[in-house]
Amino acid sequence: MFKKVLIANRGEIAVRIARACEELGIATVAVYSELDRNAIHVKRAGEAFLLGPGPASESYLNIEKLLDAVRRSGAEAVHPGYGFLAENAAFAQALADAGITFIGPPASAIEAMGSKTRARELMAKAGVPIVPGTTEPVASVEQARALIAETIGYPVAVKAAGGGGGKGFRVALSEDALGDAFEGAAREGEKFFADSTVYLERYLPDPRHVEVQVLADQHGNVIHLGERDCSLQRRHQKLIEEAPAPAVDQELRARIGKIATDAAAAVAYTGAGTIEGLLQDGDYFFLEMNTRVQVEHCVTEMVTGVDIVKEGIRVAAGEPLSIRQEEVELRGHAIECRINAEDASKNFAPAPGRIGHYREPAGPGVRVDSGVGPGSEISPMYDPMVAKLIVWDVDREQATARMVRALREYEIEELKTLLPFHEAILQTRQWAAAETCRDLISDRKWLKTLAFVAAEKPGDQPAEEPPTLEQQYTVEVSGKRFEVKVIGPPAPGGADAALNGATPAAAAAPAARKPPRRADRTGSGGAGGGGDTLASPLQGTVLRVAVEKGANVEAGALVCVIEAMKMENEIIAHKAGTVAELPIAAGAPVASGDTLAVISS
Repeated sequence: MFKKVLIANRGEIAVRIARACEELGIATVAVYSELDRNAIHVKRAGEAFLLGPGPASESYLNIEKLLDAVRRSGAEAVHPGYGFLAENAAFAQALADAGITFIGPPASAIEAMGSKTRARELMAKAGVPIVPGTTEPVASVEQARALIAETIGYPVAVKAAGGGGGKGFRVALSEDALGDAFEGAAREGEKFFADSTVYLERYLPDPRHVEVQVLADQHGNVIHLGERDCSLQRRHQKLIEEAPAPAVDQELRARIGKIATDAAAAVAYTGAGTIEGLLQDGDYFFLEMNTRVQVEHCVTEMVTGVDIVKEGIRVAAGEPLSIRQEEVELRGHAIECRINAEDASKNFAPAPGRIGHYREPAGPGVRVDSGVGPGSEISPMYDPMVAKLIVWDVDREQATARMVRALREYEIEELKTLLPFHEAILQTRQWAAAETCRDLISDRKWLKTLAFVAAEKPGDQPAEEPPTLEQQYTVEVSGKRFEVKVIGPPAPGGADAALNGATPAAAAAPAARKPPRRADRTGSGGAGGGGDTLASPLQGTVLRVAVEKGANVEAGALVCVIEAMKMENEIIAHKAGTVAELPIAAGAPVASGDTLAVISS
């Protein structure tokens, strides 16, 4: 077994991996960006290394900096978690070339399944059913139009070849929408996966998104741990997951389990992975393989009792799987809610900010995977996930009741999150009937009933504590993080003077504020602004401007696209009229409340 593992990630998944390592007796190494100096995953690791200056999101993508941290720490293996470099074949190969174990599949499997077009071709050859569409990249809108007319038909999904997690996924319901869908999928593919090629699939109108967890070792053993249902999504990104899937019986489970293990065996897979598919009218189609641990692996752990992260670490160390297929048994029902920093009442607009008071729910069958606490910053530079709330109970109905109770216990102040959305949707007829809930998630009127009221004004600031004679500092020496205790009175000039010029990481933290109570829900809400002014509902960067000054627009017409927290948000006209002012440009930053356009009647 490894003695030391570097965790090439951040947030809740970094904490999750650290816990698994600690239970296995493995020392942990964290890495962090400038923004994450005071993050929980950094503080709990045995060692931590700064990845250097530069854009926060790019720090975790810097292979050379990560390899340097591996060398300096003496780590024998690297766990990538999910996102960032988790499915990057070049990173896995670079580690292998350096004699470092990548806790995941071989680079060849990542490469084979990383390209969705190649994966579809491989699966088709292996006899695994795929969604009807192309297995080769589509070069242009004109070629796409011809292929759709010949074999696929509308509606059609246009997907980035290197995509995943809902990125690079656009739908054209008709030929008129094909150009925008093609452009959007290619643009997101280039931005998030450095690959602008796209392919086409038949768009299934209301399928269930069902995926199968697989585990494979280096000794030829490949098993599945049953399935998860991840049908509740917004913008093709998951919101709620559950296991087992309510629409899957034992016969279907065995069938799709075999599809999943056949798919993994076809690419000589090792470690933890997920076969994603669509279930429509009893037919199951391969969608893609995620060559990593999934965000929603927790629900499978809850119903099987198998620690998926530990199994992946053991496999990477050369050990066989600790469980055989015939020993896998699903017990009870588990549900996971992604607690994102988003405002559902504004069509799930990202809502970055600082957390005030924070208290996680507890009690029987309740698990919280988080990497935050009071004062943590949810930055627009990263995805909007705050935490994952997972519950287990003996059946779906009782698990739902337990989840509603846990959601009501969760206290997150000074930050808008999806807590109200989850509590509301889990009490609907659609959820009780195990529907996909797509009608509710796309119903703007219903979503607006989940709006937050204005937060109360903070009260008086608490009195400052008197100086102490013993102070703890976090410092960085040549990029490595150390905890230092200073005995004596506080030094004039602060920590820099006390520590002879060493940089205290704590100095980067903004001053704490006394939080108000969490805002309650009300039936009103919206993007702010009024009259002729169209105000930005979020902070981000203008990706595209779809109108020109002086143009006439209809209510609901696309005005611009704003990128925030790794999501593209389409901003539409709030009224019909003429664009009198347009003070925005592609590439420019905008803050919440900034004027995007003035539309006069």
